[in-house]
Amino acid sequence: MSMRRIVEDVSGEGLEGLLGETIAVWGVNYIYSGKLVAVNDSEIKLVDAKVVYETGELGAAEWKDAQQLPSDWYIRLSAVESYGKVAHD
Repeated sequence: MSMRRIVEDVSGEGLEGLLGETIAVWGVNYIYSGKLVAVNDSEIKLVDAKVVYETGELGAAEWKDAQQLPSDWYIRLSAVESYGKVAHD
């Protein structure tokens, strides 16, 4: 019989590992993009934030239709479906 064991605790993964990066956040209703500057147990903060209404090709240099938000933007983690680093501004 074999047994599996956790052999290391990895930090710097997930949202914490993306601090300082430009990310896209797919939420329940909208897609947001911006520089991730803060993370806690319930929300994240984006600066230079945009709401993305139409992505276009995901490998493109720009979103097809992204509207600048009027200030830094906070997103509740309970509404986040997925996220990741992007090359878009």
